[in-house]
Amino acid sequence: MTAPTPLIAGNWKMNGLAASLDEARAVAAGLGGLGDARVAICPPATLIDRLRQAIGGGPVLLGGQDCRAEASGAFTGDLSAEMLADAGASLVILGHSERRAGHGETDALVAAKVGAALRAGLEPIVCVGETLEQRQAGEALAVVTGQVRGSLPPELAGRRFAVAYEPVWAIGTGLTPTTAEIEEMHAAVRATLREMFGAAGETAPILYGGSVKPSNAAEILHAAEVGGALVGGASLKAADFLGIIQGL
Repeated sequence: MTAPTPLIAGNWKMNGLAASLDEARAVAAGLGGLGDARVAICPPATLIDRLRQAIGGGPVLLGGQDCRAEASGAFTGDLSAEMLADAGASLVILGHSERRAGHGETDALVAAKVGAALRAGLEPIVCVGETLEQRQAGEALAVVTGQVRGSLPPELAGRRFAVAYEPVWAIGTGLTPTTAEIEEMHAAVRATLREMFGAAGETAPILYGGSVKPSNAAEILHAAEVGGALVGGASLKAADFLGIIQGL
C-alpha cells in the first residue's frame, strides 16, 4: 500500500502584494533534499499568475484559497476552479474554518466545491476542525469526522486530495494541541477515510494546521498520521516557511 506523500502548503490568506514574490522566490531557491515531499504556496488570486511567472517550473506548487462550485456565471467577485487552473494553480484550499465561520459554508457546499476542483483538474485540500467550545464539550472527534464525511464527495475515490485538520482554537492564537491530541484526531480522520474510500483512503495526506512554526514543526510533522502541514502566517516569510519544511 502506498504511503501518503507529504505536503507542506502555505496559506497566505488575504496577504501579499507584488513585493511578496521575493519571498516565494526565496522559498523555491531554498528547497532541497525533500525526497518525495511536496511544497505549495496558496497566495491571493491576484498573485497566482505572477507567482507562476516568477517560479514556474520550479519545485513549488501553486494553489488557490477557495473557488465557487459553478464553472461560470453571474457571480460578481467569485472565482471558478477553472479560473484558478487557468492562472496556474494546481491545488485549492476548500472549507477553511474562516470560510465556514465567516461565509456560512456548510459541509454540502464544501463538497460541491470539491467536485468543482476535480472538474477543473485541481487537487483539493479540504479543511476540517473543531472550535474550543466543541472540544471542551467532548465533541471534537464527532465534529471533525462528521465534517470529513460531509465535505468529501464519493468522486474523490482514486483522485489526489488532502485533508487538513485545523483546530479552530489554535489558528493564529499561538496555542497548539498536544502531540497526543493531534495523533488522536489524525487517527480518527484516517479511520474515516478508510471507511469512505477503502484502500484509497490510505494515500491521502492528513495535514495539521494551527500555529505551526519552525520551533514546533519537527515534533508535529513526525507525529503519527501527520502527512504535512497547512501553514498560515509563518508561510509569509521564506525563512520561517523553510524552517517548517526542514522539520520533515
